[in-house]
Amino acid sequence: MPDNHPAPRSADAAALAHLPAMRQFLAEIGIPTQEAELTADTFLPGILIESGGLLIDLAKLLYPGDILHEAGHLSVTPAAERARLSGNVMAGKPEQAGTDGDEIVAMLWSYAAARAIGVPPEVVFHPAGYRDSSVWMLENFRQGIFPGLPLLVWMDLTTTEAFPRMTRWLRA
Repeated sequence: MPDNHPAPRSADAAALAHLPAMRQFLAEIGIPTQEAELTADTFLPGILIESGGLLIDLAKLLYPGDILHEAGHLSVTPAAERARLSGNVMAGKPEQAGTDGDEIVAMLWSYAAARAIGVPPEVVFHPAGYRDSSVWMLENFRQGIFPGLPLLVWMDLTTTEAFPRMTRWLRA
């Protein structure tokens, strides 16, 4: 969920330092990532969902935490549909403007993933994204308020009591 904030020209070095851990985690749970030169514009700079995996252009990547958010979209998609996901997964839902359940659970999933691998949540919920709501979301998470958690529970990925610990990372 990018905003219209002026984007930096390159990724923050501190955030970029978490990239190897993020990629290893995603490989371990079954979400492939691959470095690639992306010649077309992408929804999020330097990241493209392609056939159920993530292509990452390090030269264009501005916000490494966005990788976990996009992985969240893949993870909460039913297994039978995951490999067919490509491009902007929300493109067919403009009327929902990022407020539907898929978007909300992708946010929660990315928060849980960040916590599991030791990535500061601020790397994922950076000020240039989430329609100026990243500070609000982080504050809610710190207070144990997790909008959309019942849907993540319904997807059988966690329990209300256990979150942000997940019982599994990919939806069946």
